[in-house]
Amino acid sequence: MTIESLPGSSGYLSGSDRKITYFSNSYVVGLTVVAGIGGLLFGYDTGVISGALLYIRDEFEVVDQSSFLQETIVSMALVGAIIGAAAGGWINDVYGRKRATLLADVVFAIGSIVMAAAPDPYVLIVGRLLVGLGVGVASVTAPVYIAEASPSEIRGGLVSTNVLMITGGQFLSYLVNLAFTEVPGTWRWMLGVSGVPAVIQFSLMLFLPESPRWLYMKKDKSEAISVLSKIYDPYRLEEEIDQLSTALEEEDQRKNAVRYSDVFKVKEIRLAFLAGAGLQAFQQFTGINTVMYYSPTIVQMAGFSSNQLAILLSLIVAAMNAAGTVLGIYLIDYYGRRKLALSSLSGVILSLIILSVAFLLEPSGSSAGYLGWIAILGLALYIAFFAPGMGPVPWTVNSEIYPESYRGMCGGMSATVNWISNLIVAQSFLSIADAIGAGGTFLILAGIAVIAFVFVAVYVPETKGLTFEEVEKIWKERAWGSSNGRESLLAGGQ
Repeated sequence: MTIESLPGSSGYLSGSDRKITYFSNSYVVGLTVVAGIGGLLFGYDTGVISGALLYIRDEFEVVDQSSFLQETIVSMALVGAIIGAAAGGWINDVYGRKRATLLADVVFAIGSIVMAAAPDPYVLIVGRLLVGLGVGVASVTAPVYIAEASPSEIRGGLVSTNVLMITGGQFLSYLVNLAFTEVPGTWRWMLGVSGVPAVIQFSLMLFLPESPRWLYMKKDKSEAISVLSKIYDPYRLEEEIDQLSTALEEEDQRKNAVRYSDVFKVKEIRLAFLAGAGLQAFQQFTGINTVMYYSPTIVQMAGFSSNQLAILLSLIVAAMNAAGTVLGIYLIDYYGRRKLALSSLSGVILSLIILSVAFLLEPSGSSAGYLGWIAILGLALYIAFFAPGMGPVPWTVNSEIYPESYRGMCGGMSATVNWISNLIVAQSFLSIADAIGAGGTFLILAGIAVIAFVFVAVYVPETKGLTFEEVEKIWKERAWGSSNGRESLLAGGQ
C-alpha cells in the first residue's frame, strides 16, 4: 500500500492508515523478525532448562541432592546475562546494533555446544555462563534495533514482537523438551538444539543493514537515508530526516559530555532510568521467570509426579504465554503501555494469591487432588494476565524513554537490572520454598506485585504513539515543571 493508492489522498495519512501501511511493509517486518530471533534465544534458554533440569537431576546424583546446585545450573546463565547486558550497551553504542547481534549469536552457539557435551555439572555450568553472555547482549540489542527501525505509530507493537519471540522460544523449548523425553541423551539434545536459532540469526543478519538512527548519528547519512527510504513514505521520510538532523546537532553539543554518572546526576535522565529500571526489576520480582524456569518443578510440587506430565502441563502454560503476548502486541499501541501494565499487575496479584492459597492448603508431598488442579489454574491465570502486559511493557518502554546519546547506555544498565533481579529470584526460589513452603513464597511474590502496581501508577508515564523527541520532553517537564523552564540535559543540566 502506498500513499498514492489511498482514496482521496493528498499526501497525508491518518494514524490508522499509517499503521496499516507500516505493518504491510515487508522490509520493516523482516527487520523485526530477524532481530527478534535474539528474543527467541532468550526465551528458549529460559524455558529449556526447566525441563532439562528434571533429567539432569536423574543423571547426576549430586544435582538431585542439592537445591543450591540446581539453582546454580539455572542461574549461571543469568550471571552471564548480567555481564552481557552490562557490556551490551557499550558494544551497541560503539560498534552498532548489527555487530552486537552477530557477537551474541557466536557466543550463544559456542555455549550451546559446551552444554550439550558437558561431562559433569560443572562444565555444564560453564556452558550456561556462555549462553547467558550471548542472551545478555541480545536482550539489550534486539529491542533497540527494532525500535530504531520502527515508525512511532507501530513501535510498541514491533518491539513487543521481540517479546513474542521470547515467549515463542519458551513454548518451542517445551515442545523440544517433550520431543526428547524418550531419546537417549535427553537433556543434552534439549540444550544443544538451542544453538540452531543463533546460527540462523547470524546468517540472516549478515544481509540486514545497521540501525538507521545509529548510522545517522555516526555520520553515515547516505546509508541511513537509504535504509529509512525503505521504511517510510516520501512525506514521512523528510520529517524523520529533519528529526534526525536536529538530534545529531544536539548529539554534537554533548558528545564529550556523556558519562555513566549523568544517569544519576542529570535529573531528567535519572527519572527516565528510575522508571525503566524499576519496570525491569518488577517484571522479575513478580515471579515470571520463577514460573518459566521452574514450571515443571512447581507442577510436581502440586502433586503431579511424572516428568512427562509435568512437562506437558508446563507446555500448556508456555502456549498461554505466547498467546497472551500476541494479544499484548495488539493492545500496547491501542490501549497504552501504562494502562496495560496496571491491568496486567491486577491480574497477577489475584493469580498469585490463588497459587498461594492452593499450596498453603495442600498437604506437603500428597498426590494431586483438587487443590493441585487449583494450583495449575492459578499458574495458568498468572501467565494469562502477565503475558499481555508486564511481559512486553518493560522492554518497550525501555526502548523509547531515553535520550539518543544515552539509549544504549541506559538500555544496557536497565537490562542489567532485569538480569540481576532475575538471578536473585532464580537462585533463591527453591531455597525459599524449602524453608517456608511454596504457598508462602507465592504470597511474597503477590506482595511485591502490589508494590509494582503502585510504582507504575506513580512513576511510569504513557509513551504510546510519541516520537523519541516527544518522550524526552516528558522527562524535562517532570524534572523542571516546564520543558522551557530550565536548561536541558543538552547543556549539561543537573
